Amino acid sequence: TVDTISTSRNDEKVRFLENDCNIFDGNWVWEESYPLYQSEDCIFLDEGFRCSENGMPDNFYTKWRWQPKDCNLPRFDAKHMLEKLRNQRVVFVGDSIGRNQWESLLCLLSSAVSDNSSIYEVNGSPITKHTGSLIIKFNDYNSTVEYYRASFLVLQSRPPARAPGNVKMTLKLDQMDWSSAKWKDADLLIFNSVGFLVPTTKLCVNVKALKCILSRFVALGEYNYSTICEDLRALILSIDRGCYFQEGGKINMMMDVETAFQKSIVTLVDWIGPEVNMSKTKIFFRTYSPVHFRGGDWKTGGSCHLETLPDLLSPQESLWNSFEYMTVIHVLSQLSNKSKARNMSLLNVTGMTSRRRDGHLSLYYLGPKVGPVSPHKQDCSHWCLPSVPDSWNELLYAILLKQELAQEKISKSTSQSVE
Repeated sequence: TVDTISTSRNDEKVRFLENDCNIFDGNWVWEESYPLYQSEDCIFLDEGFRCSENGMPDNFYTKWRWQPKDCNLPRFDAKHMLEKLRNQRVVFVGDSIGRNQWESLLCLLSSAVSDNSSIYEVNGSPITKHTGSLIIKFNDYNSTVEYYRASFLVLQSRPPARAPGNVKMTLKLDQMDWSSAKWKDADLLIFNSVGFLVPTTKLCVNVKALKCILSRFVALGEYNYSTICEDLRALILSIDRGCYFQEGGKINMMMDVETAFQKSIVTLVDWIGPEVNMSKTKIFFRTYSPVHFRGGDWKTGGSCHLETLPDLLSPQESLWNSFEYMTVIHVLSQLSNKSKARNMSLLNVTGMTSRRRDGHLSLYYLGPKVGPVSPHKQDCSHWCLPSVPDSWNELLYAILLKQELAQEKISKSTSQSVE
C-alpha cells in the first residue's frame, strides 16, 4: 500500500542518516521502478538530452540506481526537496555537463508539481542550448534553480595589449568569471570546472601537460594502455594552441594545467571568503564526469552508441589519487581559515560515473525530427535524461539530509548547554 511504501522510505531515510558510510563507494544495481521521471513529462528538458524521444532504441540506461556498499540511500523525495528549497536559490555554475545536472534537478523537482505553469524561466528565455544563464522559478515555493555557464570559473578573456601574436585568448587565473556577482547570494551553490581537464574542448594546455593528465586518468578507468597512444594523438589535434594562462597583466606561456587549475581553485576559495555568506550558503564542487569515446574523440570518429550496459565487473575506482581531487583538497588544506573548507563539500561522482559507458547521447542529440546523427559525430560526454545525472542529484539530496541532521544535533547540544 501507499502507507507501507511511505513508511519503508522513512525507515530507509532514518537508517541512512544514522549510519556513517561512504556513499561514493558502491555499484550500479538494476531498479525496475526507475526512472524517477519520464523525459516527455519534463518541459524543462533540452531537446538534445531527450534520447528516447530522439530515437534511442533501448531505455536500459534509465533503470540503474546507485547503491553504496555500506548503506542505502534515501529515495529522492521531490516534495521534500522543494520544501527544503522554499524561499531559496539553487545555483549551478560550470560547463555543459553542469547544465546536464541542472536540467536533471529541474525534472526531478517538477515531477512533484502538478501545475507546470507555476514553473517558468523568469526572463522568458526558452530551454535551448546557449552560453548564458537560465533561471527557473518554482513559484509556489518562491524558489529558483539557476544555471550559469562558466566552464573555467575564472575569467576567459581576450589577450592584453602587446601580447604575442600567437596568443588568441587567455584565462585570467586571478579573476572570477564575470557572472560571479550573480552567484554569491545563492543558498546552494554547485560548482564544476571540467574545462581544465577535458582535452576535447579548447583548452589552455601544452602537450606535455596533456600527456600527464591523461596518464592519471588511466587510473579512473577512462583509458587503457593499449589505446592510450591512439586516443592521445586524436585528442591533441583538438587543442586550441592560441589559449594561455594570465595573472595580472602577465601571460605565462609555460604554465602547466595542474598549476593553473590549482590557482583557479585558490581564486574561487578566496572569492568565497568575502563574497559568500557561509552561515547560509552550502557549497558543493562536483568532480569530473568521465567521457567514453572509443576509437577517437568528438571530432575524430569516437563512438559509444553500442554501449547498452554499465561496466559492473571492474573494481570500484577511487578518486583519492586523481589530479582534480588532490588539487582541491590541497588548496582547502592550506587555508588559514579552516571554516571555509568545512563549508565546502565534494560531490565525488568520478568513480561511479566512469562505469557508465551507457547513457551518453551518442547518436541521439539533434531532436526527433532529425533522427540519429552520423556514427562519426557522436556525443560520448553529455548524458541522456533521465540517466546518470539523476544519481548525482540523489547523492546531493542525501548529503543535504546528512548536513541538516548534523546541524540539528549541534543546535540541540548548544541549547542543552545554555540550559
